[in-house]
Amino acid sequence: MNKAERYKAVLNYFETEVGNAETELHYNNPFELLVAVSLSAQCTDKRVNQTTPLLFKTFPNATELSKAEVDDVFKIIKSISYPNQKAKNLVAMAKMLICDFNGEVPSTVEDLIKLPGVGRKTANVIVSVVFGQAAMAVDTHVFRVSNRIGLTTNSKNPLQSEKQLIKFIPENLIHVAHHWLILHGRYVCLARNPKCSECKLTLYCKYYTLKEKKQITL
Repeated sequence: MNKAERYKAVLNYFETEVGNAETELHYNNPFELLVAVSLSAQCTDKRVNQTTPLLFKTFPNATELSKAEVDDVFKIIKSISYPNQKAKNLVAMAKMLICDFNGEVPSTVEDLIKLPGVGRKTANVIVSVVFGQAAMAVDTHVFRVSNRIGLTTNSKNPLQSEKQLIKFIPENLIHVAHHWLILHGRYVCLARNPKCSECKLTLYCKYYTLKEKKQITL
């Protein structure tokens, strides 16, 4: 099976069996999604969703967050990973939104990554989910799953994975394929103990094929 055939088979499975998929982060507007995705770095969506209701109630928009004391933000998000740095970034991000973008979330990756605490992955999520652009956000799940299955080859970092994925995934599916891969990594293709016995992609998966060969050899 060559790479094009593998992509076709995997995407067909997701499209048929999973269908539409969306972020599991809770949000009501672009500002809230930007904050939630920023908080989700190296933290679970579940934990973020437990934290953001109070945060959004206290600081409902960029204007209010820009006036916040970092310590007050920290007290709300202290259960999140790296709360000190994230609290500083959130306040600084809000201030830049007000000063440079009229309080609005920018619509380009280039502008988004100027914001404190916003990396390429977060920026790609925003332009994809909010603005419907064909952007592939590569987090740890996407990076792991795409390498294991064989959608990416010799990928050393998220940017390399991103470039390979958008080369082979049809533009109209990129936004949802991001979520397909995340959910597969979150619930099936786990980092330490992948649930290969439950996975419906083993027929196309390089990791599973190598795993089976090793067991036969042993």
